[in-house]
Amino acid sequence: MRFTEALEGWAQGRLTQAEAALLLGQCERSFRRHIERYQADGLDGLLDKRLSQISKRRASDAEVDHVVALYKSGFAGWNVAHFHTKYKVECGGARSYSWLKSVLQGAGVVKASKRRGTHRIKRERAPLAGMLMHQDASTHRWVPAHVWDLVVTLDDATGEHTSMFFCHQEGTASSFHGIGQTIARYGLFASLYTDRGSHYFTTPEAGGKVDKAHLTEVGRALKQLGIEHIAAYSPEARGRSERAFQTHQGRLPQELARAGITDMEDANRYLEEVYRASHNAEFGVPSTLPGSAYVPFISGSLPDILCEQHERTVGNDNCVAFAGLSLQIAADEFRYHYVRTRVRVHRYVDATLAIFHGPRKLASFDAQGKPTRDKEVQWLAA
Repeated sequence: MRFTEALEGWAQGRLTQAEAALLLGQCERSFRRHIERYQADGLDGLLDKRLSQISKRRASDAEVDHVVALYKSGFAGWNVAHFHTKYKVECGGARSYSWLKSVLQGAGVVKASKRRGTHRIKRERAPLAGMLMHQDASTHRWVPAHVWDLVVTLDDATGEHTSMFFCHQEGTASSFHGIGQTIARYGLFASLYTDRGSHYFTTPEAGGKVDKAHLTEVGRALKQLGIEHIAAYSPEARGRSERAFQTHQGRLPQELARAGITDMEDANRYLEEVYRASHNAEFGVPSTLPGSAYVPFISGSLPDILCEQHERTVGNDNCVAFAGLSLQIAADEFRYHYVRTRVRVHRYVDATLAIFHGPRKLASFDAQGKPTRDKEVQWLAA
């Protein structure tokens, strides 16, 4: 009825084509097309044929039933985005994420999520890989009956996870391990962005500014490597790593359960051999600028920088007391004994120990304080 009124007004000269089109809420070109269809087929020509024709790409009932059965059989509880990835890679599926979501929600096997609230404007990524790294940890029940911390180090520019592993509790050793793996794989980076945890920063007042004069072991090591350490003062400031952990919490427990993994050693092996590479391939993005800000580490011993360092005085028995252990220093060709000498005890990420006098290593010990031969820390171990 509105079209016939607009058409009559135009035919009688009371309306221009632009005015008639405006009356119908369309452009002049669409109005002219409707005139041609009306003249050819009458009112039937104005019907939207998309409402009466069945799409050639419409899925059959058998295909819909197959996808729902596939989800129920091996992927129940997985979020739709995670299932869609496996559906394409392992099952050769060609349907879109939106189609899968509609089918699974229509079948009642997936619940529609609540609409998210407004977010802050995202901070622009660093332009070069290696300019800014994030490190954070997430405590979660990754496997049944266990609560582990997942420690992740990721590149701000590309989103690539340079290191990720499970541990019982994050702390100085886990931070060193993630930094060490990243440097061993890629090289030295420019800056590290972390929360204000006690192993990262000293904070005199709860919720206040960090004390950059009194460094923690992590702060001392980063300063020695020439890496800037940046403190985050809100969860929103760590949004990139927070969103990454939301993804991991929605995917990793299901993948570990599907692989039948229940212990930490196997879980870390799975992270290193399967999960990290597939996650980087799916979620990694190219940096804004070509090139890299990573530089090779060529000076000094990385394990002796990324470790806890504690000063001690050698006792009258030529032993060093440390963490309830008595570490014996053997006589060498330089000195008969080191009684009352100030030495430095290094505790590495694998809990082994060493005693240094200046730059010279005097002795090495295992975690129980028994003398051992020198051993290089394996940063690339899972």
